[in-house]
Amino acid sequence: MCYLFLHIFIIFVDINNGDYMYYINSFFVYSVLGFIMESTLYKIFSIDNYSGFLSGPITPIYGVGVLIILFINKYLIEKINTNHFFKLIISFFTFAILLSLIEALGGYLLKSLFDIELWNYTNKKYNIGSYMCLELSFIWGLFSLLFIYVIRPFMDKIIKKIPRKFSYIFIILFIIDIFYSVIFKY
Repeated sequence: MCYLFLHIFIIFVDINNGDYMYYINSFFVYSVLGFIMESTLYKIFSIDNYSGFLSGPITPIYGVGVLIILFINKYLIEKINTNHFFKLIISFFTFAILLSLIEALGGYLLKSLFDIELWNYTNKKYNIGSYMCLELSFIWGLFSLLFIYVIRPFMDKIIKKIPRKFSYIFIILFIIDIFYSVIFKY
């Protein structure tokens, strides 16, 4: 899966202009923010769960989701020639569907590869299998619009200032965390 994701990443990113560091940093920043958000929600609602499958404070599905939003927005949504309202509607449904599919794929991969289930929506009224439900699809669509128009403009100022050496350190720590978690945690 990482190999496929890397190929898609290389296709969409112009390696020659240095854009790849922006996307790598975005992945890490939003994976950590996703971990913080989810862990906070677990504490608030007294849910006895841990965010993500890795040992460190990172939940990669949020980073992958943000990269999908960034790529689809840049290479598809921004190229649609229509008024702003229709572009919002198209964005909402596109991102709600894509992020729900990513959530479902992540759930199935975690279950089949590691025999763990970090989320299960069978108790939700509008579930579509165990790992996807329409209630959250709606939230993913709204969150995507909030991300594009509110969060991203603010966070881009921070992400673009992250030095390369910190990015390389994050990559090394991430790889170590993957190996450690796979070998010792599962």
